[in-house]
Amino acid sequence: MPELPEVETVRRGLAPTMEGAVIAQADVNRPDLRWPFPVGMAERLSGQQVLGLRRRSKYILADLASGETLLIHLGMSGRMLVSGDPLGVFVHEHPAPEKHDHVVLHMDNGARVTFNDPRRFGAMDLLETATAEQHKLLAVLGPEPLGNAFNEDHLIAAFKGKNTPVKSALLDQRIVAGLGNIYVCEALFRAGISPTRKAGRISKARVAALVPIIRDVLAEAIEAGGSSLRDFRQADGELGYFQHRFDVYGREGEPCRTPGCSQTVARIVQSGRSSFYCRSCQS
Repeated sequence: MPELPEVETVRRGLAPTMEGAVIAQADVNRPDLRWPFPVGMAERLSGQQVLGLRRRSKYILADLASGETLLIHLGMSGRMLVSGDPLGVFVHEHPAPEKHDHVVLHMDNGARVTFNDPRRFGAMDLLETATAEQHKLLAVLGPEPLGNAFNEDHLIAAFKGKNTPVKSALLDQRIVAGLGNIYVCEALFRAGISPTRKAGRISKARVAALVPIIRDVLAEAIEAGGSSLRDFRQADGELGYFQHRFDVYGREGEPCRTPGCSQTVARIVQSGRSSFYCRSCQS
């Protein structure tokens, strides 16, 4: 499932085409994805200007002139693809419609934005913009890892007395929003912290050091366009490249990249997810 860098990459790819433009027509080609679409979604989207695009955790939020916000979740295989962009950033020709093009937004600037999702684990919803943060999917989220609210004091307080492994704690969206398996593995490697160590038993200094490391890993991944694992594509259809920089994720049995370390990368399963780390460099 796309993590924060992938979703932010898609948001940035959509912004030049959608922000300030009007959805001339919205085509909704099925009644649901992971959940049913809101009643009258096509009619409520058609004719609306997109005031801005923002991201909250792994969700893209398109604020509309109507006072509603379109919430988009890519799920496991969802893609937002742009064609016919008059700015010349994307491919000009509109491709032929595909079987899994479930929602298509025809913009008044000539662009077409298509939500394609073969597995249908994605989602769309319409929320009142003024109360969007109270939506059941957003209200439970912790601070954004790239925002000011995610700081040393917050993470130290969140970990205090916590008996769960640090890997599980960082995946808890109530503690920090948007982090997923890939980037937690990478951040813990850089911090030299084992994914099995209990969160509440890590010194305050080491917890504090995690904050800038997490920010750096995410920023580098966004700059590289995310990680193309299985289905992820950017809005222009291109692949992301951060997977070529992985230090541990997906590298089981390969040499640790720390200079002077003779260990290989190990893989264990935690709460049904693979954790990759170096037993020598991380403790």
